[in-house]
Amino acid sequence: MKGIIGKKVGMTQIFGDDGQAIPVTVIQAGPCYVTQIRTAEKDGYTAVQLGFEELPPKRNGSSRLNKPKVGHLKRNGLDMPDLRYLREFRTKEVDVEEGQRLTADVFEQGDRIDVVGTSKGRGFAGTIKRHNFNRQKKTHGQSDRERAPGSIGATSTPGRVLKGTRMGGRMGGDRVTVQNLEVVVVDADKNLLAVRGSVPGSKGGILLIKESRKNRR
Repeated sequence: MKGIIGKKVGMTQIFGDDGQAIPVTVIQAGPCYVTQIRTAEKDGYTAVQLGFEELPPKRNGSSRLNKPKVGHLKRNGLDMPDLRYLREFRTKEVDVEEGQRLTADVFEQGDRIDVVGTSKGRGFAGTIKRHNFNRQKKTHGQSDRERAPGSIGATSTPGRVLKGTRMGGRMGGDRVTVQNLEVVVVDADKNLLAVRGSVPGSKGGILLIKESRKNRR
């Protein structure tokens, strides 16, 4: 299974053999633990659940997780550490076992991947920033219409604002998938991936990295 949970470290650049500067995003990929395997016979679908980011115990030695989560990680004799994030990866074939530890070497240099993350939240944004609208005229009598969206409907027919009309509103903070990114560097010792291009979210954001579904030829 080619899939892992990671954390965005930041962007940098590396130089190829021809001297070309390649912009890359550095991702801390793993280590992850296989916390559960879902099967079609029992759960109705096939998936692998991974856990990421080990949590240290409290000063008194107790867990930082609640009892249901601790019981989930310790069931059936599994001796896994406390993990902050649990995510599922749909798959057709399961080639891992519960309790197995996965690192960045599940990917190789040259692999194509899809990265899922949460985009940066921009708060309330107007139509120019949110939908790339043009500005209104700055002269000929306008005093406060420069960044206004303009007309949003007719008065008689249909006599209402149609659903889906592009207007100002909350921008960002959405689940975003960037497809067909190339893995340029795999550092298995430090669990780092360098991916060509940018991925959604801010530094420290959680990412789901999986094998690309639409490989370019």
